Amino acid sequence: MEVDAGAHQSARHGRVKRMAGLCESCTHMRRITSDRGSVFYLCELSKVDPRFPKYPRLPVLSCTGYEKQSGELTFSTSKRF
Repeated sequence: MEVDAGAHQSARHGRVKRMAGLCESCTHMRRITSDRGSVFYLCELSKVDPRFPKYPRLPVLSCTGYEKQSGELTFSTSKRF
């Protein structure tokens, strides 16, 4: 049986998007992908306000710092791990 790796990655990304909640569309979110393919959502507000966790528990359903991204969603995929 053959498995399309690209389709697998796409399906996995879709599940991660649904699991992130508000973070997925927040202007303060930076998406981090590790060398092993794990995905993390970094809250940039955590750098200036200690009320916000650096890596919040997902899904985030309510957040006082939430600001919806305008336009098309884009992701930063810097590998830091």
